Amino acid sequence: MVSELPDSARRNPELRRVAMRRQVAEAGFVRVDALARDFGVSIMTVHRDLDELERLGFLHKVRGGATSAPTATFHGDLEHRMRAQVDAKLAIAREVLRTDVESGQVIALDDSTTSLVLARLLPEKAPLTVVTHFLPVIRALAARPGIELIGLGGRYDAAYDSFLGQATAEAAAGLRYDLLCLSTTAVADGVCYLQSLDTVVTRRALIASAARSVALVDHTKFDRRALHRLVGLGELDRVVVDDGTPEQVVRRERARGVTIDVVAT
Repeated sequence: MVSELPDSARRNPELRRVAMRRQVAEAGFVRVDALARDFGVSIMTVHRDLDELERLGFLHKVRGGATSAPTATFHGDLEHRMRAQVDAKLAIAREVLRTDVESGQVIALDDSTTSLVLARLLPEKAPLTVVTHFLPVIRALAARPGIELIGLGGRYDAAYDSFLGQATAEAAAGLRYDLLCLSTTAVADGVCYLQSLDTVVTRRALIASAARSVALVDHTKFDRRALHRLVGLGELDRVVVDDGTPEQVVRRERARGVTIDVVAT
């Protein structure tokens, strides 16, 4: 894949890094030497660009290149996550819409791509009040009839396209929600984990302010690891997973007392 940037833009670090980020996101993995060739810069320049993009949370450097896919230490590029497990996320979101969402509720949505799938379905249950710190959800529901939007501000994190951290958590703590719909980066031993500590702080505040919390978790989350503990599945009111989730996982979580339901994709 050859960059379509003009030579003048390739010499501009900011424009070049935006284009590199998009190329890695689209391909999933790109080698350093391929980026150097495509952008007409040195290997050392590519490494510096990738270091900065990794610092900002847009990709993860691996041996020989960079990836946008989630790893044990990287949450995954937003664009990459939006394209992953689309059928499973839609099936889970439709189930939650059918069984948990009622007209007139105040619904909080986290900054997960599964919550975004659900957000696009919410006008079917209008009128609703939707609270979120995730800009893609705000864009999806802006000016939709019957949807009142409340945005939680704070420090903007471009890698997550959301507001995160203590200020956002304080804003979340000042409200009360009928239902919180959230997801997670990884589940291990009945516990949800996330990569970003700021994300943990924000989601814990959302959980504490919700009358009910429902987790939307596709099967790939049970194969991953992440750094920071969020919440035990048993502390949530319901967990909805797709039928790609191994039966032994479902049985194990039910044995722990987790209310977990499986939907067909």
